[in-house]
Amino acid sequence: MQKAWRICKKVFLWLFILQFVYILFCKWINPPITLTQTASLLTGNGLHRDYVSFNEMSPNIKLAVMASEDQLFPEHNGFDIKAIKKAMTYNKKHATKVRGASTISQQVAKNVFLWQGRTFIRKGLEVYFTFMIEKVWSKKRILEMYLNVAEMGKGIFGVQAAAKAFFNKDAKNLTRSEAAMIAAALPNPKVFTVKPLSNYVARRYPEIMRQMDNLDGDEGIEDLTK
Repeated sequence: MQKAWRICKKVFLWLFILQFVYILFCKWINPPITLTQTASLLTGNGLHRDYVSFNEMSPNIKLAVMASEDQLFPEHNGFDIKAIKKAMTYNKKHATKVRGASTISQQVAKNVFLWQGRTFIRKGLEVYFTFMIEKVWSKKRILEMYLNVAEMGKGIFGVQAAAKAFFNKDAKNLTRSEAAMIAAALPNPKVFTVKPLSNYVARRYPEIMRQMDNLDGDEGIEDLTK
């Protein structure tokens, strides 16, 4: 029993060391492939991506995803407690409809290090990795990673691949409306499509553009869109 316990401790120690090294690795280098991207390949949806640097992304797409997904991103420590409480209250009242409250940081933790799903184990690991990347990475790096690894269409990962697929241009040239369309698809990009334009995206992207207008001039937001 003692021998088994020693082996378990060594395994956990090595796992901790390896995951920490990988977090540091991803602070400067984009992940070779993620579990979500691997699943896309295995299920026949393909893998279309083209990592680009933060400076090669339009300020419009940076603003659009914050306006759509996480308006408090510059301020919070990885978790939006008020949004989590609201989602929990809503989900108790609506058993068949689940509302999420994931921040951009939490989505990066899930997309880079974990798999898709809603199990308690995965959510627990998501909390850990969110805490770690908030401590080790900068906010700009988290946003850059999000815009490079998020699925934005069926088998389309990252803003550069999305810009090419939907608008035949580079990510740095996305207009305000184009960026809002991509952001509108993010909750479920296989269903909420930009090309062809789904009803949901058509309704949602003007709302995102209005939120983008509201965030213009916010110092924290502007620092992250440069």
